[in-house]
Amino acid sequence: MLAIQVSPPVPPMKLDPVSLRLFVSVVEEGTIAAAAKREHIAAAAVSKRLSELEELLDSKLLNRTNKGIAPTDAGLSLLFMARSALNNLNEIVVQMRDYSHGRRGSVHVLANISAITQFLPGLIKSFMDLYPLIHVSLEEKQSLAITKAVAENRTDIGIFTRLPHGADIEVFPFRTDRLVLLVPDGDPLAKRQSVRFSETLEHEYIALRSGTHLNFQLIKAANDQGRSLKIRMEVSSYDALYLMVQAGLGIGILPEGTADIYKMDGAKVVRLDETWASRELSVCVRSREALSGAARLFLEHLLERP
Repeated sequence: MLAIQVSPPVPPMKLDPVSLRLFVSVVEEGTIAAAAKREHIAAAAVSKRLSELEELLDSKLLNRTNKGIAPTDAGLSLLFMARSALNNLNEIVVQMRDYSHGRRGSVHVLANISAITQFLPGLIKSFMDLYPLIHVSLEEKQSLAITKAVAENRTDIGIFTRLPHGADIEVFPFRTDRLVLLVPDGDPLAKRQSVRFSETLEHEYIALRSGTHLNFQLIKAANDQGRSLKIRMEVSSYDALYLMVQAGLGIGILPEGTADIYKMDGAKVVRLDETWASRELSVCVRSREALSGAARLFLEHLLERP
């Protein structure tokens, strides 16, 4: 029967970065004395470290002559590897410091469609120009879903239309937007400079999908007047709403800043003369103090930028 001999496992080497740094310094300076001065350590301690390193690696690394010290072939190989290892260790320190200071990392943001279309593109761009190592991920959600996700710690930062929410979160003022009426050219309302909401209720509406804050707001405003909102169709975005109104399929209500973005021939923006047409957008977090460094920087950017 053939006997198979298994070699015992090689014990892990205790190769420390200090010894590697001292070795590199000695090779670069050419003498132990010069390396000791450069590293602010006693020459005897440097010599001891080098001897221990040669013993640990079981290789002669340096040739000592009257003219100084020169690396052996093994020493030259170690020199290249040691420089690489020390650079990698230094990069670890640099990157970890970036994380601790917030200059590197990621931020997850939930925002409603109004904030995304009107305010966030420029803010995210200016933030990433300042902090290119921070990744910002943005996801559209409805306002109540945003406050719930923030309260449950499923996202870092939320941006929503201010409304009663009941969530245990910290809320900060962000922006104000104003709702306007969008009507097709040729509609009698297109000749008006402003209009009351009650005057629109005989028209069929193109509305955002059910569940959005704007959809709820319009239905509530109609119900408060003892009327119902005639919804002809629901769409999932403001550009789709604009196109449907432009085609003459109905009227719609959207934020003024968004209407300016999608401005097209065939439809006119009319001022909506209602107090509730002015809305507050807010930023929320679960706890400002508990945010990561990167998320805290993004929150400050949102709150400080005009």
